Amino acid sequence: MPINRREFATLATASAIISTTRTSAKPTDQPYHASEIPNTGPSERVLMLVYPGFTALDMVGPQYAFGSMVGAVVQLVAKSREPVRSDTGLIFSPDVTFSDAVPDPDILFTPGGLRGTLSAMQDPETIAFMRERGGQAKFVTSVCTGSLILGAAGLLKGYKATSHWLTLDLITRLGAAPVHERIVVDRNRITGAGVTAGIDFGLTIVGMLRGATYAQAVQLLAEYDPAPPFAGSGNPRTAPAAAREMIDRIMVKFRAEASSAVAAARP
Repeated sequence: MPINRREFATLATASAIISTTRTSAKPTDQPYHASEIPNTGPSERVLMLVYPGFTALDMVGPQYAFGSMVGAVVQLVAKSREPVRSDTGLIFSPDVTFSDAVPDPDILFTPGGLRGTLSAMQDPETIAFMRERGGQAKFVTSVCTGSLILGAAGLLKGYKATSHWLTLDLITRLGAAPVHERIVVDRNRITGAGVTAGIDFGLTIVGMLRGATYAQAVQLLAEYDPAPPFAGSGNPRTAPAAAREMIDRIMVKFRAEASSAVAAARP
């Protein structure tokens, strides 16, 4: 049975997912026939903030999903083009800087982290950039404690949002209405909970922009079918008391520092 170009584009997604709009590799360097992948989708422009000490997995999961959208231009943005080291030591190379990033991205995204995030939310240049681009972006988004950065930039006032469970209550003081959910969509604000929620977050946005079948194909190629070895431990509501108490003890200092950073914010 013949199929039209739109249907073929959907079927070709599995091949397209392997590519990334950030690379400049020639088609002959790729493990698939690039000429067989029609670029019929929109050309979404995605800016993903990176800063010293951000949590790599907060960004990498969504970046995989965004990079799977044929035609999208996904760029890492930072204060300079100097390599940026994440919290676990992975190093990322920004594509653009605050000064040369597109003024009106379709998606503006920030990952979270620990002290790196607190430093970013107190950095005038970073907050000015997020506030300016956030005012022009089609979607303003974050994962994990990245919501603190959005909040510090005044981008969550009057919106429902989520965050890592350790900081969920703090976003109230930044004007947001906290919701304990993995993904929260309120108009053009889309926020994800902690770390691994970034994968769900990315797939959610792909589904919104490209349709359910496209997003399902991305999820299938990623073989995203989570079955955690310790069921229930990834949610503060269901985690064993011993695990919760351990994290509470470990993160006492961070909680205090985060509270101080929120108090100092001028959203």
